[in-house]
Amino acid sequence: MKDRYIIAFESSCDETSVAVLKNEAEIVSNVIASQIASHQRFGGIVPEVASRHHVEVITSCIEEALGEAGITASQLTAVAVTEGPGLVGALLVGISAAKAFAWANGLPIIPVNHMAGHLMAARVVKPLTYPLMALLVSGGHTELVYVPEAGHYHIIGETRDDAVGEAYDKVGRVMGLTYPAGREIDELAHQGEDRYHFPRAMIQEDHLEFSFSGLKSAFINLYHNAQQKGEILVKEDLAASFQAAVLDILLAKTKKALAQYPVKTLVVSGGVAANQGLRERLEQEIQDVDILLPPLRLCGDNAGMIALAAIPELEKGNWADWDLNASPSLAFPMIEE
Repeated sequence: MKDRYIIAFESSCDETSVAVLKNEAEIVSNVIASQIASHQRFGGIVPEVASRHHVEVITSCIEEALGEAGITASQLTAVAVTEGPGLVGALLVGISAAKAFAWANGLPIIPVNHMAGHLMAARVVKPLTYPLMALLVSGGHTELVYVPEAGHYHIIGETRDDAVGEAYDKVGRVMGLTYPAGREIDELAHQGEDRYHFPRAMIQEDHLEFSFSGLKSAFINLYHNAQQKGEILVKEDLAASFQAAVLDILLAKTKKALAQYPVKTLVVSGGVAANQGLRERLEQEIQDVDILLPPLRLCGDNAGMIALAAIPELEKGNWADWDLNASPSLAFPMIEE
């Protein structure tokens, strides 16, 4: 049987990535051009700067991805691209490049939801079995998603304010840590103790919604009050207390979701899925389900995950027209329970 290759484009935020997927789940190249160094001086992502960087490197990423895969454009079956959600300017660069490449090579285009990409990144570990539950945790999203079958998603809980990764970065900025701060806070947390006992918003409530703004505000108020009084706070204990509150919230809501929706598989994905504290808590506290986490290289934004998520769309014949546009607030397609 002839091998099938999909080239995928991801540019929803501050990573320019092009990947090639062979058949169902073999990522044969996954080129990622990071912009972290450019955004660090601002303490966060500047959309206009991100868009310009995408324009500068997208062509070289295409050439490198095909070279690493050892194929030519004539061997490709389709082009996949992130449609949204994300930064509109950044998305437009990837979509424009994908459409130009597809047009030049006579290939169809598969539009992909960025969050579906994070979810489907777990397919490289082993084939997914349905129905499954997914906890998606990233800089822009915190969602519990019930997936009855491939390509069908039902959000059963999400954040009402800040995403968990956003809270990490804002707290890190207050502490004077380098952006992005998630990894450093995680490392510090393993050296400290939960001495400050920050609030766990809505942890006792029956619904599956998340909230991290109150936790963030409590942290900032404690930090600024201590500065005004000349008190010294132990950064390791601050990190440990913040992370303990975050993980308590995530674990409590995930357990409730699993109780309400009996499944045998829990996928945990997104940038925050790289957090070692979260991985440890999941292993300790989640029983009777198979926990799947993508390898660390696929937790952050990358085109490999977009290619993996394109497979169910390809099988459904979900092709895009040439007027495909960026959808910065794109949501999962809602289905009935």
